Order: sequence, then structure tokens, then C-alpha cells
Amino acid sequence: MLEIINVSKSYDGKKNAVDNVSLTINKGDIYGFVGHNGAGKTTLLKSIVGLIDFDSGDILVNGVSVKKDIMGVKKQIAYVPDNPDVYETMKGIEYLNFIADAFKVTEERRIELINKYAKLFGMENVLTQTIQEYSHGMKQKIVLISALIHEPKVLLLDEPFVGLDPQASFLLKNEFKAMCEKGSSIFFSTHVLEVVEKLCNKVAIIKNGKIVESGLTEKIISNKSLETIFMELEKEYDVS
Repeated sequence: MLEIINVSKSYDGKKNAVDNVSLTINKGDIYGFVGHNGAGKTTLLKSIVGLIDFDSGDILVNGVSVKKDIMGVKKQIAYVPDNPDVYETMKGIEYLNFIADAFKVTEERRIELINKYAKLFGMENVLTQTIQEYSHGMKQKIVLISALIHEPKVLLLDEPFVGLDPQASFLLKNEFKAMCEKGSSIFFSTHVLEVVEKLCNKVAIIKNGKIVESGLTEKIISNKSLETIFMELEKEYDVS
């Protein structure tokens, strides 16, 4: 469970990039997070995982506070950024074992999960290559595998489908569903509104740092498409 409680963040002390945001992502939720470029999506995600400090409020992962115990939080989460920055001089298998070591995954379990996800994403034949030899899509896949092999309770992703081929996207969506059926929570940003409509049971729309709509996807979209709802809210909350 992920609780975001009245979180605000400003980079210049004047305008809030994230403005008093509160959201609750429960166990089993696949929660979509949408908004225009610069709306505050990445700032909030980076605040959750402890990459940047936030000015007020708190964030709890299964009751553990990001402010008070960031290491306790990091043990329970995985984060996939929009740009897959990894140690490119490492071989794929070396990087996965490095991550598994950091999260204290047993040798037996890591072998099982690395084999599972490498096969799933078609990476089993390239794990002995250095990451610098990988295409952008392959780098995205190795980061996704590294996030999945320590079985996080909360999975956070920033534009996870960018750079993935259609088959990998399909398989990742199925993996999201399987994880949530086992009690994990998933919170991800995306510009692909159709994915949110079909995959996410809940959605939040952010505009200029503020949440302008959130809740059950089916309730929010009603008889309209999410794209229509998004465009209507963009106009309604336009402060430019």
C-alpha cells in the first residue's frame, strides 16, 4: 500500500511542481497517473522513491515513512525511470545479480526469476553481452527485469511502455495483473491513455501540480473515453 499525504514540492520556492497531492494506492491496484508534460508526474514519482526531497506532507509505503526511514521504504519498492540509466560496462547478467545482491534475493530464487523474465522478454540470449551493446528497448527490458526479480510490494514506473515493442508491452501488462493478484501495488505514469483505460482499475489526472481527478477508472470515464475526459479537464483547469 502506498499513501501520498498532502505532498508539495517546489524547485524555486515560488511555484509548486507538486501541490498538496494526496493519493492512496491499495494492494492490488494498478493505478495510472496521467498529465501533460511538466504537470508533476516525474517529480512525484522521484519524491516517492527518495530521489528528491519534498517540502511538506509525507509518503508511506506499508506504513513506513519516506521522510523517516527511506531505506525501509526502498526495501519494499522498485522504480523504473523513463530513461533506463544503468551501468553500461556491466554484462546484463552481472547487473541483474548486482541488483539481486542488493535486495538479498537468494541464489535459488534469483536464478528462477532471472530465467523466467529473461525468457518472457526474449533476453535470454543477450545476458552475457555488455549493456552498452543493447538497444534502447533492450535496456528498458533489463531494467524491468531488475525491478521484478526482487518481487517488490510496490512497483513505480515512469512511462514504462516507451521503447518497448508490442509483444513486450503485452507481456508486461499481463505481469502487472499477475503481480497485483498476489497483493502488490503498481503506480505508473503514462501518456498512453488507452493503456490506462484497459489496464488500470484506478487513475489520477494531474494538472499544474494538482490532482484534478482521481478514482475508479470506470467511474471517471463513464460513457466517455479517457482522452475526452483528459482534454476537458485540461481546458477546465487551464490557468495559462
